[in-house]
Amino acid sequence: MSDKQIDLAVLDMAGTTVADDGLVIRAFEQAATVAGIPAEGPEREAARQYVIDTMGQSKIVVFRALLGDEDKAQQANAAFEAAYSEFADAGVTPIPGAEEAISALRKAGIKVALTTGFSRRTQDKLLDALGWNEIADLTLAPSEAGRGRPYPDMVLTALLRLGIDAVDRVAVLGDTSSDIGTGLAAGARIVAGTLTGAHNEEQLRAAGATHVVPSVVDFAALLLAERG
Repeated sequence: MSDKQIDLAVLDMAGTTVADDGLVIRAFEQAATVAGIPAEGPEREAARQYVIDTMGQSKIVVFRALLGDEDKAQQANAAFEAAYSEFADAGVTPIPGAEEAISALRKAGIKVALTTGFSRRTQDKLLDALGWNEIADLTLAPSEAGRGRPYPDMVLTALLRLGIDAVDRVAVLGDTSSDIGTGLAAGARIVAGTLTGAHNEEQLRAAGATHVVPSVVDFAALLLAERG
C-alpha cells in the first residue's frame, strides 16, 4: 500500500456528479433579466460568456463581478437561486454511475466530500431531490468554508473536518477550470477534470488538470486502482 494513497475525494456536484442539463445557464438568464441586463445584444452575450467561463465559482461572486453593485448582485443571486431551485424541483438526475462510484470509494475507505458553488439552501435542495443526504461523508457550500472556487477553502475545510493527514492524500474532481484551480491551490495530489459538464478537455488541461477522465466513474476507478 502506497504511503501516498488518497484518503479523501472532493467532488463537485452540478456537471460532475449531478447532470446539469443547462440548468445553470437557464437560471442565469432569469437572474440577468431581474438584474436589468438587456435580453438581447452584446451586454447579455458578454455576461452569458462570463458565466460560462467562471462556471463552478460562487454565484454571488460572479454577479458582483458582472454588476459592480452589491444590491443588484444580491438581487440577481436570489433570483438565480430561486430559478435553479425551481428547475431542480422538476427533476435532477445523477451522472450515470455516480452513486455507485461514491459508494465504492467510501467502501474502500476513501472519504467523500461533495462541494458546490451554490448556496447551502440550493445544495440542500439538490441533495433532497436526489435522495443524497447520506451519500457522502461531508457536503460543503462556499459560505461554510470562507471563499468559494477557485480558492482552496472548501478542499482544505473538507480535509480538516474529515481528519485527513495531508494535502497529498486528497484528490479533487470537477468539470470546470475553477474546480481545477481550487484543487491546485489546495495542493491536492490528484486534480482531475471530468468531461460530463461545462468545460472541455482542452480547457481543463490548460487549467492544470493532472488527469482528465470521461466521468466520475473513471475517477473512482483511478483512485481504487491506486489502492491495489
